[in-house]
Amino acid sequence: MESKEKIKIVVAIASFAVLSIFFTAQYRRRRYRKCTQSSCYLHTEQKPQNSFKRVLADNSYSAFKHLKFSESNSETSSNSHPYESEISDLLENAEIEFSFGTEGTDLKMRDSYVWVATESQLKELADVLRKQKVFAVDTEQHSLRSFLGFTALIQISTQNEDYLVDTIALHDAMDVLRPVFANPSICKVFHGADNDVLWLQRDFHIYVVNLFDTAKACEVLSKPQKSLAYLLETYCGVATNKLLQREDWRQRPLSIEMLEYAQTDAHYLLHIANCLIAELKQHDSDIDASENSCCPDDKFRFVLEASRRSNTVCLQLYSKEIETSPGESAASSIVSRHLNGQGGISSKSCKLQFQNLVRRLCTWRDLMARVHDESLRYVLSDHAIVALADKVPTTQEEICTLIFQADLNVDSLSSSSIPPSPSPVVCSHLEDFNYLFQDKMGKLDDIFLEILQKHLGPDGSCPLSVFNYAILSKTNLRLTNRLVSKQNGNKKLKQFGQRNSRELFVKKFSCKSPVYHNCRIFASDGRLLCYCDRRKLEWYLRRGLAKLVDDNPLAIMLLFEPKGRPEDEDNDFYVQSKKNICVGCGEKNHYLRYRIIPSCYRMHFPELLKSHRSHDIVLLCVDCHEVAHSAAEKYKKKIATEFGIPLFVQKVVDPREAQVESQSSTSEVNTVEAGVSPLQLRIAAMALLRHGPRMPSDRREELRQTVMKYYGGREITEEDLEKALVVGMSPHERRRLEKKKGMSFKHSKGTSLPNKEQDGNARSTGTSPIDDAFKVDNEGGLHTTKGETCGKQGNGNDLDITMEVLDRSEMSEMKDIPVMDADDCGSRSQSEGTLDVFYPKSNGKASPKHNPKLSLLGHGPHGKQVVDHVLKEYGEDGIRQFCQRWRQVFVEAIHPRFLPAGWDVMHSGRREFGEFSVHNRAKKASAPANG
Repeated sequence: MESKEKIKIVVAIASFAVLSIFFTAQYRRRRYRKCTQSSCYLHTEQKPQNSFKRVLADNSYSAFKHLKFSESNSETSSNSHPYESEISDLLENAEIEFSFGTEGTDLKMRDSYVWVATESQLKELADVLRKQKVFAVDTEQHSLRSFLGFTALIQISTQNEDYLVDTIALHDAMDVLRPVFANPSICKVFHGADNDVLWLQRDFHIYVVNLFDTAKACEVLSKPQKSLAYLLETYCGVATNKLLQREDWRQRPLSIEMLEYAQTDAHYLLHIANCLIAELKQHDSDIDASENSCCPDDKFRFVLEASRRSNTVCLQLYSKEIETSPGESAASSIVSRHLNGQGGISSKSCKLQFQNLVRRLCTWRDLMARVHDESLRYVLSDHAIVALADKVPTTQEEICTLIFQADLNVDSLSSSSIPPSPSPVVCSHLEDFNYLFQDKMGKLDDIFLEILQKHLGPDGSCPLSVFNYAILSKTNLRLTNRLVSKQNGNKKLKQFGQRNSRELFVKKFSCKSPVYHNCRIFASDGRLLCYCDRRKLEWYLRRGLAKLVDDNPLAIMLLFEPKGRPEDEDNDFYVQSKKNICVGCGEKNHYLRYRIIPSCYRMHFPELLKSHRSHDIVLLCVDCHEVAHSAAEKYKKKIATEFGIPLFVQKVVDPREAQVESQSSTSEVNTVEAGVSPLQLRIAAMALLRHGPRMPSDRREELRQTVMKYYGGREITEEDLEKALVVGMSPHERRRLEKKKGMSFKHSKGTSLPNKEQDGNARSTGTSPIDDAFKVDNEGGLHTTKGETCGKQGNGNDLDITMEVLDRSEMSEMKDIPVMDADDCGSRSQSEGTLDVFYPKSNGKASPKHNPKLSLLGHGPHGKQVVDHVLKEYGEDGIRQFCQRWRQVFVEAIHPRFLPAGWDVMHSGRREFGEFSVHNRAKKASAPANG
């Protein structure tokens, strides 16, 4: 009996092994494609999109052109949204009322649908839709066998009928539906419309105006999920197979399961939208009831917020991703990923050869995908590129084997999405790989030219199509520029350096993680107070001030009544979710924070106008950031002229040297002429320290004279130069410089001076002027020394340091400038070591006080004077108007298309603080009295 049992086990194991071998062989046969083609496969394979007579987004390197209606009502192309004004009207309209009238609709899906495949049927559909107040829309996209992808099917449902529009057969006639989708009086219901809106623009120049997105409604209602499958199951009791979304929607006829899936997606949307709107209205009613209708403006807040978020999606504009060099970003990603040890490749991949081959293969893949209108992953997978670059095969058979083995490791969720391996593109052009692997072929520009000419030139091996015919014609200028820069080595090197510098800048300074977490804070009555980041939520939770009500996305409910609400401040900005994209152009791959109000001004604003205010901090890509920064710098000069307050501190002088001079001479001019610009002083000192012995003698002497002006004309030492480096720096700048240079500017020994008579003066202490005035403790706090006593006599906060600020144009004409008055602590002891910076006096008023934490190398002193002047003359209303001016500068410079909803140039910034806030005015006023 035991032997029989053993025999059964052995037979079972053997059978399992045989079956495994059989299915593995079947899978391999199914995926493996013998490379037997001798010509391009496109000559024999007919792709559905080949029937398109024209395409709006071809595979060339030119930017996508959007529809524009000129004054003569003729259609032209542009890069602005053609219906921006209509959508803006919808966003600003506060009287929108939704009523789809589907309450009594039978939820049972109809067995029949209308298949629209001819132009006459399409025109009939357009006529039907014009009479509707609302209809539901969904789209199906195909991307595997297309470079940019295309819309393969559109599902449209009215209250009476379901329509399936064959957009492959009707691709060139879809503009018939354009007026219907752009009609602001007809509401279009989508679910998750972000991509659908862009796809309709890309393929048909169809722009959606007046949109209700059920996914946005779910966000407003804080639903646990916002997927369409969840909504279908919750409101309709219908289950769908979302894997069908990955099927090949190009095939005709479509399978029964795919047709049913397509009809289901749109059929129930109207009912779901009506249910969600009812809930939104109920929330509004509950709020009104709880507040006894004391806020009529809030009556439809939930409904309007869902509408506003939905129609904001309509403002998106499709754009093609254009790279400086074909395949550049993909190559950088692959190299970075695998050289960091994540790819598991052999050690030789760490050499330059691996990186070079990856870039060549990515360039070839990008061009082949454009020429053949295939996706990148269909042409050649990332795994295959790594394998080829690592092993460097020498025969065509080795190339095919390596690609096939690499692709076997790639899992696929849908059997229909498994591309053959190697792909027909590879099999048709295997000879290209021998060309790519040649050691002598090291220039990507040459690869670019050769491949284009070989495949699309006069004797090209690949057929022309509406997708690829423009690649050559629209890259001629690009190629010519490349060849010219190739002949001009310096120019090319400069361009290459600029590109690399930009990449390094992006890598170093761009945000490394999402800025907006879009976590929500609700009041105790369920009203949304604001969106914030995760840290703020955790702060409330740790202190027991709130409870967690949702974890995806995170949301808390406050256990106390906050001091203010968004509606109290007449501002909807803080109750909007925000996208992590550039607000100017929509760039998603990188972004930096940009402060619309320059920090040199904002840092001096009253806390009431800047604390917990993020309205004027936006995200910009590097290019938009550069434009905005340039505009801001120009406007700073305008501000400086308007207020008569120059941008830079032009003269600083060592006060101990100034005092020595004043004791030996009654001339005030001599004292001030010893001063020098803090920036010039630092540059001169740095140059002498680094390159002094190697400099031409005349240039070295010129720089020495600059530094000597600061020290009253006396001879200087190397220690004096080191001290001069930090003159005018804030404590933070000094710490950063010391850390960067790995040195300290605090000296314990006295300065060696050539003149013995000077040994007994204040310089014998051996400390720099800044070291005497600023003492930084272990915790980074700032302490003032003996000069503090005198400073407190002035304003109780800042050291009393007189300053003279002159415009750059006046540098060569400085005459008869007054020095520090005696009543401004001119009789300080020599050991106090404070820094004298000169401001002019006007109307006999006392000179402004200088904050020792404020850097003199930038615009900080200018910003403080401007803000002080505005506050004195116009109060806080003046600061608000000042902010509005800067917002207008930003808008005119960038023309932002992706600003968060609620952002406004006229934003007041008004804020009230709670009883326990450190910024509460009443609390601040009572603090001295209690003390």
